[in-house]
Amino acid sequence: MSSIWENYKTDNAYDELMFAEYQPRAVSHTLCQYLNTLNREDIDKRKTAAELAILEMGITFTVYSDEGNIDRAWPFDIIPRIIDAREWKIINKGLKQRLTALNCFISDVYDQQTFIKENLIPQEIISSSKNFRKECVGIKPKHNVWANICGTDLVRDKNGVMYVLEDNLRVPSGVSYMLENRIITKRVFPELLQDIEILPIDDYPTQLHEMLCSIAPNPNGKPQIAVLTPGIYNSAYFEHAYLAQQMGAQLVEGSDLIVDDDDCVYMRTIEGHEKVDVIYRRIDDDFLDPEVFRKDSILGVPGLMRAWKAGNVALANAPGAGVADDKVVYAYVPEMIRYYLNEEPILPNVETYLCSNPDHLDYVLKHLAELVVKPANESGGYGMLVGPHATAKEVEAFRKVVIGNPRNYIAQPTLAISTSPTLCKNKLEPRHIDLRPFILQGENTFVTAGGLTRVALKKGSLVVNSSQGGGSKDTWIINMETN
Repeated sequence: MSSIWENYKTDNAYDELMFAEYQPRAVSHTLCQYLNTLNREDIDKRKTAAELAILEMGITFTVYSDEGNIDRAWPFDIIPRIIDAREWKIINKGLKQRLTALNCFISDVYDQQTFIKENLIPQEIISSSKNFRKECVGIKPKHNVWANICGTDLVRDKNGVMYVLEDNLRVPSGVSYMLENRIITKRVFPELLQDIEILPIDDYPTQLHEMLCSIAPNPNGKPQIAVLTPGIYNSAYFEHAYLAQQMGAQLVEGSDLIVDDDDCVYMRTIEGHEKVDVIYRRIDDDFLDPEVFRKDSILGVPGLMRAWKAGNVALANAPGAGVADDKVVYAYVPEMIRYYLNEEPILPNVETYLCSNPDHLDYVLKHLAELVVKPANESGGYGMLVGPHATAKEVEAFRKVVIGNPRNYIAQPTLAISTSPTLCKNKLEPRHIDLRPFILQGENTFVTAGGLTRVALKKGSLVVNSSQGGGSKDTWIINMETN
C-alpha cells in the first residue's frame, strides 16, 4: 500500500481497520483495497464533496462558550468504521439485555425497591442522586418501560474486547448524525457501497415512530406524537427538527402546548386545540413542568406531570429515568442483570472505582495521575480528569474536588481505546474512537445496526465529544458471509 496509507502506524491500540502495518482486517479488506486505488487528489475531492453536502443539508451543532453560542458545521471524517455482523449480533443481544435490566431497576426504584432492600446497592446512592424524582414514586409507565430511548457508549480495549463505558438514559442525542453520516457516505463513495453489503440504518425513524405509538395511552387509532424541543438555541435542535420531520410528528416548544382542566395535553393550532397522545421530550426533567420542578422554567408545560400521572399522555423518556443514568449507578448494572434477568452480562463494564467507597477513594487519590475520573451526572466530556494527559497542577486541583464531594465521582483505568484510520491533511492517521448505538424499548426492543462512531480528531486525545473538538464517522456493519 502507498498513497494515503504511507507511514500509517497502528500504535499500541487495537485498530478497527488494520491488523498490522499495511495488513487490513478481513472485514475491512475491500474498503482498504479500494482506498489504496485513490490518490490524494481523489481523496481531497471526496472530502470536499462531504463538506459541501454538510453545508447543503444544514447539519450543524452548537458549541457553548464564554463568547456565546456558536453554530458549527458537523465535523465528519469520510473514512468509515467497520464491524463484522457476526460480532454485532452479540453486541445487539447485549444491548437489549442491558436496557431491559435498567428498566427493571428504574421500575423497582419507584416501587418496591427490592434491589436496595437486599443490599445490592446502597440506599444513599439513590437518595442522594440528583436524578431521583420522588414525584415519580408509584407511577407505572406502559410496558413498565421508563427509558424508551437509550444511547449506550461502547469502547474497545487494546485486546479487542468491547466494553460499555456508560448508559445515556435521559435525553440521549446523536442519532440524527448517525443517519446523516450514512447519507453523506453514499454521496462520497457511491460505487463502493454497491459492492459491500452494509446493514441499513434508515429504518430508525420508522422504528422510533412505532415504539412511540406502542406507548400511547389509547392503543386504538393513530396517536398524535409531538417532539418537545427547548428551541432553536439548543445544541441538538437540528436533531429535534430532523426526527420530527422524518416521523411525521409535530415539532413543538413548551408554549405550543397546554394542559386543560381534564388533565389532557393539547397543542395550540390555528384550528383550535388538538389533543397530544405521546411526547418525545428533549427537555431535561428540571425544566419539564414548572408546577413540579423548576418554577422559573419557560421551556416546559405547566401541568404536564399531572397529565402523565393521570395516564392521559405518554412521555419518552419518562421523568425520573435519569436515576439509572448516574455513573455511580453504572457500576451496579452487571448485578442488575443477574438479579432481574437471572443472566450473566453479555457486555462487560469497564472496571470502576466508586469514590464514595473509602477503600476505592484511597486507591483513586493515590493513582489520580493514572486514571480517568468522571463526575456522576455530567455529559459532553465536561468536568472530567484524564490523568495521563493532565498536568500535575490539574491533578492536585482535581484531588480537592473529589475529596470535597466523593459521592459525585467515579474513576476508571485509562483504556487505550481503539483507533480507526482518519483523514488528516490528505493522509491517514490513527485516531481514538467510541461508538454510541441507540436502543429503543416499548412493546418491543430495537437496536440500530451500528451507531454513531465518534472520533477524537486531536492526535492522542481520548475525548471524542463534538463539544470537545471531536468528530464522527459512518459505521458499517458488514455481513461477511455475503461479501
